Amino acid sequence: MIDYKSAGVDIDAGNEAVRRIKHLARSTFTPGVLSEIGTFGGLFRLEPGRFADPVLVASADGVGTKLKVAFLAGRHDTVGEDLVNHCVNDILVQGARPLFFLDYLATGRLSPEVTEQVVTGIARGCRDNQCALLGGETAEMPGFYAPGEYDLAGFIVGVVDRERLIDGRRLAPGDVLIGLPSTGLHTNGYSLARRIVFDTLGLGVDAQIEEVGETVGEALLRVHASYLPAIAPLLDEPGLVRALAHITGGGITENLPRVLPEGCQASIDKGAWEVPPLFTFLEKAGGVPEDDMYRTFNMGIGLIVGCAAADVDRVLARIGPLPGPGPRVIGELVSGPREVRYRGTRS
Repeated sequence: MIDYKSAGVDIDAGNEAVRRIKHLARSTFTPGVLSEIGTFGGLFRLEPGRFADPVLVASADGVGTKLKVAFLAGRHDTVGEDLVNHCVNDILVQGARPLFFLDYLATGRLSPEVTEQVVTGIARGCRDNQCALLGGETAEMPGFYAPGEYDLAGFIVGVVDRERLIDGRRLAPGDVLIGLPSTGLHTNGYSLARRIVFDTLGLGVDAQIEEVGETVGEALLRVHASYLPAIAPLLDEPGLVRALAHITGGGITENLPRVLPEGCQASIDKGAWEVPPLFTFLEKAGGVPEDDMYRTFNMGIGLIVGCAAADVDRVLARIGPLPGPGPRVIGELVSGPREVRYRGTRS
């Protein structure tokens, strides 16, 4: 006699996981939420009269192979926060503030304890970004994932008034680029970082990295920063910011051109900010070419603001709280092909 549980799906464990996370989701609810956890679809109502011409902005992403570090460390309460913050930044760069978030967690064998830890991080990220965890899905798929592993994805919806959309179209040669610091690798470049740290160097998650002053686990699990607190004050002054770029996979090299109009080239001064020790450590330990470093990692810059040269002081003065050093002018736009060119040497 074969039942669902003997086939690998434990409905009771699923119910226990839902019981554990319901209060976490409710702790994120904002006035716009009209549904409860467990409905087939989440309901959200835009605040009447708040927006003259509201535009919804949506994005989806995952945590990638950073999850492998979480598995090795046995720590699952940060990756959910990584996921929320990454998604928040992806819609923030178009001027949108988050409304609600949905998560998808899939695993081979469901552990209510691990699920609770993951959703604890998701809920923390949602609360910090004033974003409702409107719903989600937990899937148990025996034989599909390695024991003790799971995958995690997130989906976010935000809103911006159409007249306040930020799309980079107003950028022009002579405009200035301001860099905001990252907290570490964020959620990108982990396939290369893991290859260097675990395969090439043979380090464990508890090994100390002297050059960084942290263990491998601490350094690689640093939470992806949300830039909403820093950028929100700028969104209140329409036209002050001409472009925003979230520096994710592909680094500055690949992400900044996504917001550049034709005829604009970004000239980045590599000496304008101090590259954090973790990146230098990975570069030297892995013998990674410098071009690959800038095309794989954020190199200490998590978000770039583009503005008119005349507005630089106003922008710098209005930027809100940041996770590390203050904002830095890191370059400018010049006439040329739609790409990034680097100059100078790193400090």
